[in-house]
Amino acid sequence: MPSALNKITQPFIYEINTWPWLEAISHEEGRAIDLGSVPDRYWDEVADLGFDGVWLMGVWQRSPAGVAIALSNDDLRASFSAALPDWQTSDVVGSPYCVRDYVVDDHLGGRDGIASAREALAARGMGLILDFVPNHVAPDHRWTTLKPELFVSGTSEDLQNDPASFVELAGRVLANGRDPYFAAWPDVVQLNAFAPALRAAVIETLSEIGEQCDGVRCDMAMLVMNDVFGRTWGDRVGPPPSTDYWPTVINAVRVAHPGFVFLAEAYWDMEWALQQQGFDYCYDKRLYDRILQGPAEQVRLHLLADDRYQHGLVRFVENHDEPRAASAFGSRRSQVAAVTALSQTGARLVHNGQLGGATVHLPVFLGRYPIEPTDPALLAFYRSFLSALADPTFRHGHWQLCDRSGWPGDDRYQNLVAWCWEGDSRWLIVVNLSDSTAAALVRTPWADLRGREWQLTDPTRNIALVRSGDDLVDGLFVELDDWSWHVFRIDPTTE
Repeated sequence: MPSALNKITQPFIYEINTWPWLEAISHEEGRAIDLGSVPDRYWDEVADLGFDGVWLMGVWQRSPAGVAIALSNDDLRASFSAALPDWQTSDVVGSPYCVRDYVVDDHLGGRDGIASAREALAARGMGLILDFVPNHVAPDHRWTTLKPELFVSGTSEDLQNDPASFVELAGRVLANGRDPYFAAWPDVVQLNAFAPALRAAVIETLSEIGEQCDGVRCDMAMLVMNDVFGRTWGDRVGPPPSTDYWPTVINAVRVAHPGFVFLAEAYWDMEWALQQQGFDYCYDKRLYDRILQGPAEQVRLHLLADDRYQHGLVRFVENHDEPRAASAFGSRRSQVAAVTALSQTGARLVHNGQLGGATVHLPVFLGRYPIEPTDPALLAFYRSFLSALADPTFRHGHWQLCDRSGWPGDDRYQNLVAWCWEGDSRWLIVVNLSDSTAAALVRTPWADLRGREWQLTDPTRNIALVRSGDDLVDGLFVELDDWSWHVFRIDPTTE
């Protein structure tokens, strides 16, 4: 099935937390809705916002064993109460990253439901992304009893001495899943990334997933890289194979599914290494942190990285793991944060609820959203901003960081960051990432603008200006209030 994700190198992706999203639609429609019966208008709303792909997060079969573990965890129960004060046991549907089986959960519509959703997205020019969790599975996954050789094993002594890190299943002691920096996760069992049999099983699993979607978002992708996995598990797993996990898996899957998109959740500065191992896109958590924490100069320095590297990053100000942007940044500041992240090169990710200013970070175990008011000003901003980003230049054009400078004794220019796009049209974006007014001279790289006047139109702020091309090349004076921006389309004047 053709997909926009195979054709667009700098896509916009919309993340939907599938279970609570369907629950909200069911409530609104007054009947049970699954992926096979979503009314057209809901898909139309996503398409009309200009997205190229939808990540339906959490469609795979949930684990009853994982639900039981979650309900017995006091910290998780406290997080449920904080997000959804009236939660009931029935709202705890289990973590989407505690996968019992890679089949679409019957509650969500099963395989027929996901096929209908994919068809609906494709009819609107959008691709479908689903999850893959390489590091672990649920304790009641069939592999734990049928293929124990796929897991990191332990001993009875391990179980006795460290019961929080090991579990006994079908008479065997297996390790709980973990990363090298934190305690084990009690609801999942650790796969052995060094086991050749696991890699074969994963290739088979991903090839089956590839029949149902256009790409996968791989959870904590760096955990199964040879060096990280060996550092985490040491002598328990022995020496690493001669080839790394991801090149082996990705290359094999793409034999059956050419153009299949691999997107990595990545941390610890592992993005470049994962790109080299075959990933199309990797999370840019560094950019998120620098936008959130500042100063602006750190954002600018981050954007000086190699173009090819940046082209393979995923930019965002919110996803299901991070706090809601309206909460983390505040409603007004979240707008300039979105302009900064979502107008960069690479893939851009927007989370369901972000546009309306949702503030509650829902634990992934819950299948129901709290009722929250919509922020009309934030929604209006996003609609105008995403309408501007619908220009094909932001998908197929060339991105470049712009120079900016100030005046002797005036360092306010350091709070401004500027970049531009050239393709079917030209755009200049300038942001003030500070709580005070800032000014600078901003220079574009387009020498051919000289000698005539140009119209600068910011559709997100209803601003239209005429400026000389010489100013745009030699230094355009820009002054912005705190946490403000310009998104200028540059067109020749009618003269």
